[in-house]
Amino acid sequence: MRLNTLLRYGAYPVILGGVATFVLIWATLGGAPWPSYLLVAVMGLIAVAALERIQPFQVDWNQDHHDTLTDAIHVLVNLVLMAGTAYGLHLVIGRVPTTALWPATWPIALQVLLAGAIIDLGLYAMHRLSHRVPWLWRLHAIHHSAERLYWMNGDRRHPLSALLLAGPGLVAAVLLGASVAVISAWLTLLTVHLAFQHANLDYSLGPLRRWIGGAELHRWHHRRHYADAQVNFGEFWLVWDWAFGTRFDQPSPVGADDVGLEDARFPTSYVGQLRWPFGADAATRARV
Repeated sequence: MRLNTLLRYGAYPVILGGVATFVLIWATLGGAPWPSYLLVAVMGLIAVAALERIQPFQVDWNQDHHDTLTDAIHVLVNLVLMAGTAYGLHLVIGRVPTTALWPATWPIALQVLLAGAIIDLGLYAMHRLSHRVPWLWRLHAIHHSAERLYWMNGDRRHPLSALLLAGPGLVAAVLLGASVAVISAWLTLLTVHLAFQHANLDYSLGPLRRWIGGAELHRWHHRRHYADAQVNFGEFWLVWDWAFGTRFDQPSPVGADDVGLEDARFPTSYVGQLRWPFGADAATRARV
């Protein structure tokens, strides 16, 4: 079998499967999430970044678009947020009232999938709201401002937007009684999945593309024209897009110049992007 075929169909299951195997075994053994989950997430990100250089989806997207340093800061900040969330959950769980509804006797893998479904539904709902509510869109527009899609775009998010997107689902999972190990395991998988979802890697999920939000379908969500981008909101699962009529797919691929925002004046520096949603002209320049 040729290398490009192996990478095309094997990259996602091997890398995400390896991360999943580690976190599930570690959680089953009672290992502490910090710093193990952060380290395995970083290893997964490095693997995706390396494969982009071997088999890119768009050669042009492997070139710096005056965004690499800014995106690297976004990744660092959001990895710290992930680690901080795990640590915060350690402090919160056991100190707030929770329900007895959580199936704590289930195998860890099933608990992680259940927590993932709850968190992902919250992400889907907040993601759609972020495209409809003007002030949420101004925060979220940073994610859509990228002129290329590659592994670091998954974390190109305003920290406030990241917290607002994940907050409802995380709160629901905590209040239902999910353990910190279970929630942290899912956040680790999600971090690596988001790198794949935005990766400049010519890979395919095969028949699973109908149910998992990989790059093949998510690229349509980043189309430059705002009206065209109101599809494929799912962060991990596409079940919610199926259920609420927002799933979109077609054979033709997204072109190298088809992604980004119509506003070409969007700031490229990290500080500029943090400040942009609060600028006087952001409300008129960001389309909702």
